[in-house]
This record gives sequence, structure tokens and C-alpha cells, in this order.
Amino acid sequence: MGVRWDLLFADLEAQLDAADVQAEAHVLGDLTRAEQATISLADRLRGSIGGHPVGVRLVDGSHLTGQVRTVAADWFLLEDGKRRHVVPLLATTVFDGLTAHAVPAPSGTGAGRGLPTLLRALMRDRAVVRVRTLAGEVDGRVARVGKDHLDVMDTAGGTRSSRVVPFAALLCVSES
Repeated sequence: MGVRWDLLFADLEAQLDAADVQAEAHVLGDLTRAEQATISLADRLRGSIGGHPVGVRLVDGSHLTGQVRTVAADWFLLEDGKRRHVVPLLATTVFDGLTAHAVPAPSGTGAGRGLPTLLRALMRDRAVVRVRTLAGEVDGRVARVGKDHLDVMDTAGGTRSSRVVPFAALLCVSES
């Protein structure tokens, strides 16, 4: 009789151990999924800074490839060896070669690194840029930056004309 009880309790203990392992696996899976749900695209891009080249398809179907150099909440800087491109995150559709590694934004960063702030820095430096939009390209200098748009002073061909580009139409701003 004692042997039967020993076998019964051994079997019961094995079942409980298996149930504990299964429960731990479910909890671990739930925690992993919950953590992944908090990762932003900007976090993934930060994980790719300085790594292998990343390909990005823009909303107009064009494609850029290069190394990720800087990432903010709403834009990133891609360097292709010849030029640097500032790309708004909302202008992207598909990424290739992005690492699974994510790096959260450093604490204390935020509104001061948004797209308008960067564009104002380009304006201050009087940098010559190529602004690519859904409707085409404009070469010139950033002349004004508003809340949701920028003015580009087109200096090509000896004439000076200003073009207003809504941020919603902006695909990238590149070194010219």
C-alpha cells in the first residue's frame, strides 16, 4: 500500500511541477508581449544607431539607405555616405534591416528636439538643403519655420522665390 501512495504522490507532484513550468512560461510570454507593446519605432531606430545600413521606404514609394545617426521623437537622421537626410517618422512606410534591439529615449529629452527645432537650426545656419515633398523637390535655404510648415527660399536660377511646405507633405530634408 505504501508504494502505491508513493507513486500517486510522485505523479501528483510531477503534474504540479509541469503546471508551474507552464504557468511561468505563460507569465513570461505575457511580460514579453507587454514590454514589446511599449517600444516605439523611434526606440527601434535608436537601437540601430551606428549599426548596419537601414533601408527606408517613404510614402511616395522612394527609398533611402544609410546609417541611422540621430533619432528624435518625430524624425531621424540617415547618412548614406554622400548626404545626410532628415526624415520625419510620419513620412515612412517600411524599414529594412532595423535591429530588434530597442533603446529608449534618454530622460529629459522631448519637445526641444522636435522637427521644428531642427529646421530652425538649419535656418540659423543658412544651410542649403533639398526639401523633398509629395509633389517634388525644392532646393534652397530654410527661410522660416512655423508650427506646422516651413518656407524654403528657392535660389536656383538666380531668382528668389519662397515656397511654403506643410510638414504633412514633407518626405525628407537633405544636404544639397
